[in-house]
Parts: sequence; structure tokens; C-alpha cells
Amino acid sequence: MCATCGCSDGTGARVTDPRASVPPHDHDHDHGHGHGHRHQPDARTVALEIDILARNDGLADRNRRTLAELGVLALNLMSSPGSGKTTLLERTIRDLGTELPCAVLEGDQETLLDAERIDATGARVVQINTGAGCHLDADMVADGIRALAPERGSLLFVENVGNLVCPALFDLGESGRVVIMSVTEGADKPLKYPHMFRTADLMLVNKVDLLPYVDFDVAACVANARRARPGIEVLEVSATRGDGLGDWYGWLRARHAQD
Repeated sequence: MCATCGCSDGTGARVTDPRASVPPHDHDHDHGHGHGHRHQPDARTVALEIDILARNDGLADRNRRTLAELGVLALNLMSSPGSGKTTLLERTIRDLGTELPCAVLEGDQETLLDAERIDATGARVVQINTGAGCHLDADMVADGIRALAPERGSLLFVENVGNLVCPALFDLGESGRVVIMSVTEGADKPLKYPHMFRTADLMLVNKVDLLPYVDFDVAACVANARRARPGIEVLEVSATRGDGLGDWYGWLRARHAQD
């Protein structure tokens, strides 16, 4: 088990185009998780953790150069399971896709369910199934980019595995990070998982249409997020009803223009 995230070696990551009839991509990769479980980190564990992240960062830099050459803005979308990431992407692609070409790398442990939802919008999509893995890493994303072949000048959304811990630790080569909070979660999440919010450029508070029916303090959530990262941008949205989506699209346009 890894001191960084607890993933085991050989998690069986697979990259699949939902429109393709070829077998899933299943060749072995060295994702840097070949190590034994230890409850108490020692010098060897710390050194191995540093090596894992250093190798990943090198691959992420390569991804970043590849995307820059294509003029592609890549955004890493991270959240707990059930925050509404896929619904937000469906709405975003349908509303913005004719103006800015969109493509998606979908990260889940198993199934093509989310990739099939994105495919129905007409956007190019590739599913990355991580097996027992709890996050995407730069090597998986490199495979995904090759399979996806995003259009020059497009928006590339990377929907990470639902998890507020490990995805924050792994640079994928993205240009920016968006963390999505749902009002059905606790407003104290940024205090419990500070590294996720500390590394984010934007926090979306989603499902605000449910605020009359849940006990969620938006102001407290925003204050907690800004304790983790002072000045983090925050937008309140409803992916289903449409609240705040104009501001979200404006943020995307601005990031795309400056990238």
C-alpha cells in the first residue's frame, strides 16, 4: 500500500473509447505503486512517496507540453461522489460546445456509464477505468489524451475519480483545477479535506436549487474554503436549473482566452 494514497500496484487501469469496438486498453504500466503496506511511515516509505510523486510530476509536465502545443485548456474537475460533476459537464457541453469545442476524459473505477452520458452530448470522450485505483495519474491521462486526440484549441475536461483526498496530490498536466461541492454535503468539507481546496483555482457550490430543503450554510462553506486557500474563486450554480451557469461559462471563456 502506498503512503501517498493507499493504492495498490496493478490496479488495472483501462482506457476505453465508448464508440470503439476494440477491446479495452489493458497493457501494464508502472504507476509507481509497487510497495508494501506500513502503518507507520519510515524513511524508506517517505523516499518512495517522493519518488512516486516526482515520477508523476515529470509525466504531468510532458502532458502539459503536449496540451500547450495543441492550444488545449485542460481542467481537472474533482469532488466527492455524487456532487454533480457529470451533470454539470453535460449541461456545459450542450450550452457551450458550439462556441468552444469540448472533450472529456472520464475517470471512474469501473463502467462506461459516465462516458456514455457525455457521448450522448456529441462531445468526444474517453473513459479511464482505474480498477482498484482511487485517482487518475499523469500516466493514465497521457494514455487518455492519445486515445482522445482532442481538437486543437478545445476545452478538455478531466472528470477525476470521486474522492476528496488522493486526486489533489497528483498533477495530471492540467491548466487549472475546479473542486465541486454539493449543498447536500457538509459545509465543513474544506476543513476536513484542506489539500483539495488548497490546490483548487475555483470552487463551484452546486445544487443550490436544493438549498430550501437542506441544512447547508453557503457562507460558512466559502469561509472554510478560503481558510484553506485565501482568495479562491467561488461560484454558486445549479447544473439542473441553470443558476449561475453564465458565470461558470464566463470563467471558462476567460481561462481559455488567457491559456
